[in-house]
Amino acid sequence: MSAPRPITKLLVANRGEIAVRIIRAAHELGMQTVAVYSDADRTSLHVRMAHQAVRLGPAAPSESYLRIDRLLAACEQTGANAIHPGYGFLAESAEFVEACEAAGLIFVGPPAAAMRAMGDKIAARATVEPSGVPLVPGANLPEGADEATILAAATGVGFPLLVKASAGGGGKGMRLVREVGEVTDAISRASGEAQTAFGDGTVYLERFIEEPRHVEIQVLADDHGTTVALGERECSVQRRHQKVIEETPSPIVTPKLRSRMEAAAVACAKSCDYRSAGTVEFLIGASGEFHFLEMNTRIQVEHPITELRYRVDLLAEQLRIAQGLPISFGARVPEPAGHAIEARICAEDADHGFMPSTGTLGAVQLPGGPGVRCDGHVYVGQKIGLDYDNLLLKLIVHAADRTMAIERLKRALWETRLPGVTTNIPLLLRTLDDARFQSGRYDTSILEGSAPAEEDPADLVPVVAAALAMHRRVRKTTVPPAAASTRPAPWVEAGRQWWNRGTWSR
Repeated sequence: MSAPRPITKLLVANRGEIAVRIIRAAHELGMQTVAVYSDADRTSLHVRMAHQAVRLGPAAPSESYLRIDRLLAACEQTGANAIHPGYGFLAESAEFVEACEAAGLIFVGPPAAAMRAMGDKIAARATVEPSGVPLVPGANLPEGADEATILAAATGVGFPLLVKASAGGGGKGMRLVREVGEVTDAISRASGEAQTAFGDGTVYLERFIEEPRHVEIQVLADDHGTTVALGERECSVQRRHQKVIEETPSPIVTPKLRSRMEAAAVACAKSCDYRSAGTVEFLIGASGEFHFLEMNTRIQVEHPITELRYRVDLLAEQLRIAQGLPISFGARVPEPAGHAIEARICAEDADHGFMPSTGTLGAVQLPGGPGVRCDGHVYVGQKIGLDYDNLLLKLIVHAADRTMAIERLKRALWETRLPGVTTNIPLLLRTLDDARFQSGRYDTSILEGSAPAEEDPADLVPVVAAALAMHRRVRKTTVPPAAASTRPAPWVEAGRQWWNRGTWSR
């Protein structure tokens, strides 16, 4: 254990909402901050919030946010002595950690060795297995294995099974196989996709868990021998293996199951000598048994719901641990309270194949009130393009119980206005009203075949009003002056009703 080393100036090697979140945490701890940006992000909110900002390069991540050399040069230029990677980009790059350490910088995250152990799914399974962490039945495929060997391995795993990329995630390099005749083609396709996405075509086989629930455990570990778990997050509302709505606690996790899962997560973290904040992901099948899926060696997008339920600032804890300080509450985890839910608001048209939406944000209106938190990077006049992830805002609510939290999130979504782009708010509202979600009896298939909202004739009110006004202007119709009245004009009332119903599309 080395002596504490203070962070005097922190460079945030990321963009968007997570960069804003990190900067806020650093400022509360009295740290100076440095933002980095690409040409596409020159006017972004995180650039405005930091004490200093450095241009990295063109919009392409390969020429900006993924350039380790330019990030290190920015530290040297500004005098930053620490780097926080956020999530995505270089957040789980062991090479980046080693480069930071070689440059004498503090990396806010786990050691490179822990990243390597958990970054490869095959290596991760081998690392945690001796600790007794329950694994999904699976099989590795020897390099150059012939068809007979592959089919024998698949038969041994059992059907249905998943062909999964060893590197990366997000559903890339993954294929579901239900019959033995599909195995060879699925491996070829998954391997090719993995090679393109991650530069590594290695795949392995894993039993497909029917009716799976995706439940993860938040962990914190410091250099003082303390590793703790802070409950679970239910992340089963997904589309294309990307999370959409998360909640804590999970509706299906009992105190006994939670205790077992937390113990497994702590064992997983200790197996790789982990340090910092991390997340151990599990699958829970219809039988109620849980299995290790993977470990994310970074802060998660959905971390705020844990913060609200446990009254802990996970970003502040990361910054403490990186300086060599112990976890602020030691081994005594705060008692959790209430229920928290997060919804990810993205610039996309969920009713038309989740097509990304672009445009310029108009009169942004964000919700407030008790138990409502907004983590985002939106502002009036912001241009939304296609260069990066389309996450605009995370709405997080906390309430005394799950029923109240759902209603509070619905209210907050109804209040949210992001005119200028189409968002997925209608899908989020439909999901919250879905009987399966309401009951808590749902799995990762809940969004499959999600039906779009029916067209509402009221949507035509402002269009008809505008057409009528144009028609009168063209005909130069003389309209008698209206009688004096305090009552708004009919089209004003119609427009107000339309606004109050929720305008989430351009």
